[in-house]
Amino acid sequence: MSTILRRLPPSEATGLRTGARHSLAELYRPADLVVLGLGVMIGAGIFSIAGRQAASTAGPGVILSFMIAGIACLLACLCYAELSSTMPTSGSAYTFTYVIFGEVWAWIIGWALILELQLAAAVVARAWGEIAVGAIANFGVTVPNRGLVSDLLVFVIVVVLTGIVALGARIGLRALWIMVSAKLLAIGAVIVVGLAHIDVANFGDFYVRPVTLSVAPQTVLEVVFGESQAFGWFGIFAAASAIAFAYIGFDIVATSAEETVNAPKAVPKGMIRSLVIATVIYIAVAVVMVGMVSYTKISLEAPLSSAFRAVGADWMVHVIDAGAVLGLTTVILVLIVGQTRVLFSMARDGLIPRRLAAVSRRYHTPTRVTLVIGFAAIVLAEFVPVLTMQELVVIGTLFAFAFVAAGVIVMRRRMPYLERGFRVPLSPLLPGLSMVATLWLMVNLRVLTWAWFALWMAFGLLVYLLYGRRHSLLARPRPTPDKPHGRHRR
Repeated sequence: MSTILRRLPPSEATGLRTGARHSLAELYRPADLVVLGLGVMIGAGIFSIAGRQAASTAGPGVILSFMIAGIACLLACLCYAELSSTMPTSGSAYTFTYVIFGEVWAWIIGWALILELQLAAAVVARAWGEIAVGAIANFGVTVPNRGLVSDLLVFVIVVVLTGIVALGARIGLRALWIMVSAKLLAIGAVIVVGLAHIDVANFGDFYVRPVTLSVAPQTVLEVVFGESQAFGWFGIFAAASAIAFAYIGFDIVATSAEETVNAPKAVPKGMIRSLVIATVIYIAVAVVMVGMVSYTKISLEAPLSSAFRAVGADWMVHVIDAGAVLGLTTVILVLIVGQTRVLFSMARDGLIPRRLAAVSRRYHTPTRVTLVIGFAAIVLAEFVPVLTMQELVVIGTLFAFAFVAAGVIVMRRRMPYLERGFRVPLSPLLPGLSMVATLWLMVNLRVLTWAWFALWMAFGLLVYLLYGRRHSLLARPRPTPDKPHGRHRR
């Protein structure tokens, strides 16, 4: 048991133990990290999630749902900020857990991150293909075989973005700046034009009487209470769990720490600023969405587009399409970057084949693992019904959130001597609240999601026992200093 609970010494988490710990060139600055965070947190969901949750779950109270989800994620973000400032490494939550809790728990978190990032890339790529086809159709172009065209577009976008990441972080960063700037302009147009068409009566008192649904309980919380409900406070909190999916991504900023200039200071600022900006933008779009039309008249298929059509601003549909396509493009790009860095860290620690940690001398990036990730994303997006698996992305992320929050508390007690570039205020209160908020979001997920997650983690534990435990660098004997011979003594 002691072998699988062995912990990575803090000095080695960011040291030269593997010969590759600092092989990634420093590239990112604070502003770049904000763009990285906005690139992954603001996708096509900003144009749809508010409307769908308002129509089906929370009514006008969806605005409160966005605030609740934002606060829950901010608590987790503060915890990530402290650990990232203490251990600025590509592994993020995986490496934090390795140092604080031990190898087997690190593997479990790494396995959860693989589920989150790899599946998320496939989900977003699949959605990108469908939205791109819809955008083409909205220009009056007839698409004869939409399914085939969508498949082709998914293949092309993943290949192109994988190539960008493999060719170098600097190229990806430049492309990200351009696309994020363009999509923020589109979102700004949505907010400005939408504000001019708001009817205050549509907000009501932000509360809709709860409705008991005639469907079998699906979430853990519904099973506990024995019924399914929508609207009311129950609906507002349930919508917050779904909305948390939109905010997920600030944690990916932590995977860039090893490539960031003055990481202990810059990474916390980048994460927190990007999350706060994203939260403000999401709430602004939610206000516009709910204010333009009554929640009872919102279309679930294209909430924001239908709202603008209802007020006579049909031309905004093309702006929304452009913003959605650009938004998802940046999400895929950042997800591939984040997944690359996590697997790179696991590979150089020996828990997965070390060949994947090879860094290209020409491009200075972990090219091999990037190509593997791109290939896996294509296979999942093309051949697996990934759009039905979005909750698996959420539960994998929230699982890591819980460990990071607990890690702040434990590390303060075990390693108070470590230098921190950022400290969570009011610890252990805020990390404790983060764990409670994370647990609340998790129990609002479906029981089926928990079952699939348990199977994934069980399979991952088997992989660790068969491979990772024996190939870990910590399993290798370490050289000890030679004892001086008698003739060398004085």
